[in-house]
Amino acid sequence: MGIPYLRAETDEQSIRIYRGDHPDPILVQNAQTNQRPFIHPILAPDGKGVLTENTPPHHPWQHGIYVGLNDVNGIGFWEEGIKHHPKDGSFHPQPLKPAVVNLHHASWEIETHWRDPQGNHMITELQQWSLHDLGSTYELDFQWSLRAEIKLTFGRYDYGGLFLRMPYRHELGGEALNSEGQMNGEAEGKRARWVSCRMPIEGRSDNAGFVFMDHPNNTEHPVPWRVDGQLGISPSRCIAGQWELDQGETQMSQYRILVFCGNMDPSTVNENWRNFASKIAMNKE
Repeated sequence: MGIPYLRAETDEQSIRIYRGDHPDPILVQNAQTNQRPFIHPILAPDGKGVLTENTPPHHPWQHGIYVGLNDVNGIGFWEEGIKHHPKDGSFHPQPLKPAVVNLHHASWEIETHWRDPQGNHMITELQQWSLHDLGSTYELDFQWSLRAEIKLTFGRYDYGGLFLRMPYRHELGGEALNSEGQMNGEAEGKRARWVSCRMPIEGRSDNAGFVFMDHPNNTEHPVPWRVDGQLGISPSRCIAGQWELDQGETQMSQYRILVFCGNMDPSTVNENWRNFASKIAMNKE
């Protein structure tokens, strides 16, 4: 049998993507009022196990696949105010529009206003997502745009940007591997074209995971990466140093997320990365 066509259900605060008439979504985009947008859960491509984790006890502000930054004009857009830091900003997603679905493809976007602690609008963020269901894998392409509503300085920090949180358990372990052959802690802060993360998943007898890919047109490519102690991974431009945006200026970045079951051979990942790099052209502003 072929892969069932995708279908989507949308309301103002969530998008749920399904395969055919299966009752469980393979992916849910969340955009609750006055909260950070995030993707969770993502079901493994073979339907066995959830590959993302929401609000883990070790980092309760982390949510599956999400975006955040730590120092924007001294304001933090990372911990969501959970630690009651007086300089934490806030996220304000706009009502979602219906996802566009065509056979095995689905696409959607989220506009979010980032505000300082006084409620002033600092950034307009646009997330544009495109899911391609290949059956044994998913390709999830992400275009991330930040428009400066005021002049902005993004500070150097050890982590920030697009982030993945999987359900890591110390006793079960897992593995992060980058395009340069560096593993786990060796990959922390290192530049790479991609980083994969796989681990045991509840409901599976094998591993499953993700590959995050950095596009060649992104600033600082190959970007430095965060690889934390629980195998959270992030392509983090902020590790490389400070940058600025003038009022009205937009910065755009492009990433691909490959979702897989079992193990993923590096040669297969490199082939997919080359395809991603050649097919997508971006204009840097």
